[in-house]
Amino acid sequence: MAQAKMGDTVKVHYTGKLGTGVIFDTSEGSDPLEFEIGSGAFIPGFEEAVVGMSPGESKAVQIPPEKGYGNYREERAITMDKKDFPSDLVPVEGMSLEICTSEGTYVPAQITDVTETTVTLDANHPLVEQTLYFDIKLVEITRSKEKSAQ
Repeated sequence: MAQAKMGDTVKVHYTGKLGTGVIFDTSEGSDPLEFEIGSGAFIPGFEEAVVGMSPGESKAVQIPPEKGYGNYREERAITMDKKDFPSDLVPVEGMSLEICTSEGTYVPAQITDVTETTVTLDANHPLVEQTLYFDIKLVEITRSKEKSAQ
C-alpha cells in the first residue's frame, strides 16, 4: 500500500487539541484538509507526521512548539502611540486586527494592552509556545510525486 512522502498531495481528517484537551481546530463535519507535504502550508510537525502514513491509517501525535507555532518572539510585540492609531478605531484589549509589516504583508495581531497614550499589539500566533496534540487520519494520497513525474 502507498505511503505518503514529501511532495505528495494528501487529504487528511484531523483534530487539534491543547494539553488541556481543548479542541482548537478540526476538520470533522467538513471536507478533509488537502495539502502538499513539505509545501510549508502548515506547521512542520503536522506535515512531518503525515509522512509514512497509508490511506485509511490514523495516528495521534504530539508536536512541540519548535515544530508548531514556535517560541514567543519579543520583536513581534510592538507598542505604538495611540495618536498613530486610526481615528475611527477605538482600541480595546483583546481586539484582533491585521497590521501591515515593513515588507507590505498583512499579519494578524491582537491588542494586548491599552493605556491613555499607547496601544500594544502582539503579532505572535495565539498558539505560540504550546505543545499541540493531533489525531490525524490519512484519507487519500491524491497526487503522488512519483506518479506525477511519470
